Amino acid sequence: MADDTAAAREPHRHDTRAALLFGGVYGAVLASSMVAALSQHGHTSQSSRRYDAAWLLVTAFASALAHGYAHYIAERGAHRRGDVLRTLAEEWPLVVAVLPTVLILAGAGWGWWPASGVEYAAFVLNIALLFVLGLVTARWSRRPWAVAVLIGAVDALLGVIVVVANALIK
Repeated sequence: MADDTAAAREPHRHDTRAALLFGGVYGAVLASSMVAALSQHGHTSQSSRRYDAAWLLVTAFASALAHGYAHYIAERGAHRRGDVLRTLAEEWPLVVAVLPTVLILAGAGWGWWPASGVEYAAFVLNIALLFVLGLVTARWSRRPWAVAVLIGAVDALLGVIVVVANALIK
């Protein structure tokens, strides 16, 4: 019974490494999925790439807020003032994971590079990000290099699935 009261006073804190992996994987898959969906109709103008970048950022913040809020309301027990803000702030890895893709899209929108075909660079970037997240997280867990590379490859496979689905749907 004493454990229940102590648990009620101490809010659940997510492990930073787990939050990085979850948020990073979720953000990279979200970014790839959004790029695939937004570039489906072949709009490749600079203005459409700026639009895509803005929508990706809005979607990332909305997803982070929804996920953080879901964690907050799912936790049983008493909450202290400010717990909701702390819970929402823990979702920062998801938003950070989409920022490289936002930069690629925004850069194409600002004319830094061609707006046409930039989605392929975004796909490659996100697949590489997924691989690195899996590899680093596995090494943090002291898994052998061979296993870590395998875990990274499985994570990267999530991005490949999005690319393949995009090709099949088009």
